[in-house]
Amino acid sequence: MSTDKLFGNGAAGQGGDGLAATAATAAKDTTTAGFAADVIAESRNQPVLVDFWAPWCGPCKQLAPVLEKVVREAAGRVKLVKMNIDDHPSVAGQLGIQSIPAVIAFVDGRPVDGFMGALPESKVREFIERISGPDDIAQALVEARSAAEAAASAGNAEEAARIYAGILAEAPEDAAALVGLAGCYVDLGNIEQARALLARLPEKHGADAALRSVEAKIALAAEVAALGDPVELERRLAADPNDHAARLDLARILNAKGFRDEAAGQLLAAMRIDRTWNEEAARKQLLTFFEAWGQTDPATVTARRRLSSLLFS
Repeated sequence: MSTDKLFGNGAAGQGGDGLAATAATAAKDTTTAGFAADVIAESRNQPVLVDFWAPWCGPCKQLAPVLEKVVREAAGRVKLVKMNIDDHPSVAGQLGIQSIPAVIAFVDGRPVDGFMGALPESKVREFIERISGPDDIAQALVEARSAAEAAASAGNAEEAARIYAGILAEAPEDAAALVGLAGCYVDLGNIEQARALLARLPEKHGADAALRSVEAKIALAAEVAALGDPVELERRLAADPNDHAARLDLARILNAKGFRDEAAGQLLAAMRIDRTWNEEAARKQLLTFFEAWGQTDPATVTARRRLSSLLFS
């Protein structure tokens, strides 16, 4: 599959019915009687992973959602079958499995590879890639995510949003694309659409840095909506440079409009005048900006250097 489809127009969440169906049937329970059909025969069509587990096994419960997630992302390249060894011990015994969780890959009717224990997601993904071989769709998604991130970093939120929407049309459960598109919506002023996208995230999705950044942007945007007229705030500061409340509100508005250096400058100015005002409100607001902007953003790097100079000079 070429990347053109992923870069084409299309609304997020539309299309991708086949992938949605795959996600709904990521794992199938099998029995001793059904093993030949569910695993041996099916492995002649595509690799089949058999997850040998038991209800009392803690590591099995830890591995299961990770394994199912990576299989869903493989989009049909592999099939996942689960076998409860308490109810069906004979197959595990024949394969010499002595500890669980154990995952065995079957290809063309025979076991070819496997692993034991609750591996991290990255290792599970490497295992599935090794078993299933290269995939054009997966590679196209990786390239599309990189292109969207580059567009967003360059300040082209509309282009980034278009690419993320294309990814979600192909892979509706792609958490990175959901978070990325939500961030674009915030940058474009569509806060409610951003919230709706984040509501679609799987419950098990971790609060990674990208998600925290978008959530911080949404919180800031909600605050800014009630801050008032920036011209009036500037008039108040001209009349009284010690009006730190006005300076704080103006910084939030400047940030919402994309003037990050200017927003940081207002907060640093407040700190130079009175560092402890309102329980260090200016410093705390600046740290919130850093989280929303990202730790490697040029505005964060510059303002953090100025902050360090102010605090430790």
